[in-house]
Amino acid sequence: MKITAIKQQVKRQDRYSVYGDGKYLFSFSEGELLSSGLRIGQELDENSLSELKDKATIDKAYDRAINLVSRRPRSEGELRDYLKRKEYENQVSEVVIEKLRARGYVNDEDFAKRWVENRRLLKSTSKRRLAQELKQKRIADDIIRQVLERDETDELEVVKVLVEKKRKQSKYQDELKLMQFLARQGFSYDTIKSAMQSEQ
Repeated sequence: MKITAIKQQVKRQDRYSVYGDGKYLFSFSEGELLSSGLRIGQELDENSLSELKDKATIDKAYDRAINLVSRRPRSEGELRDYLKRKEYENQVSEVVIEKLRARGYVNDEDFAKRWVENRRLLKSTSKRRLAQELKQKRIADDIIRQVLERDETDELEVVKVLVEKKRKQSKYQDELKLMQFLARQGFSYDTIKSAMQSEQ
């Protein structure tokens, strides 16, 4: 098969469509196109074409993953789920994630640390709730444990502030309702009791 055209895409000017014998074959990013050494008029055998198609699949998956992490940081688990939804094979996903990891675009420990810091800024959250949220993001248990061990937030102080805030609402004048609310936030019974006793 002969490469008959290499055209810059209209909607994505950083990507190029490659044609063989007049038919569309695959697309490459500018960087991948340059490293492939492809040129118009080049003859390709079946093996070379198959290898290039595999590279194009990885290149496209990587491009999609980069677009995703550029919007907000993602965990490796979230990226795997995303690539699976896009119907990429596990082998492709692993290559893409390894490239992202090597370039510093994905790092689960850093992700977990930032997640905890941001949640602490936004609202009163228990360590138990944070652990649940990070688990949903498919962060490994050992990373969750390490990050939460380094979190120096005093949960008793957090609950005291929360109790004071909630007491301003009529429904939380009821002790039981307030305790149930705090328990749903993931705080332990002992911490809740201590916080409520300190009010008196």
